[in-house]
Amino acid sequence: MKNVMVPEELFGKLLKYHLLDQKQEEDDIRKGLEKKLDAIVNREVYSKSKTAPTEEEREKFRQEYLDRKGMQESFRW
Repeated sequence: MKNVMVPEELFGKLLKYHLLDQKQEEDDIRKGLEKKLDAIVNREVYSKSKTAPTEEEREKFRQEYLDRKGMQESFRW
């Protein structure tokens, strides 16, 4: 199982939310976790675009990565 690192600020908000029942940080926590999840998925897709066994699969993952990053079709090669 892999470890996931979160910013110290987000970790503090998670502690307050779960241990001290301070619910006012809920939206910030949700946004922070969504941002982290997006970063994890982006990294996974990027890695697959470099290590997939066939050229066709590498190109598929490369296009998916560029789509996720919002790269316009006109800027792609």
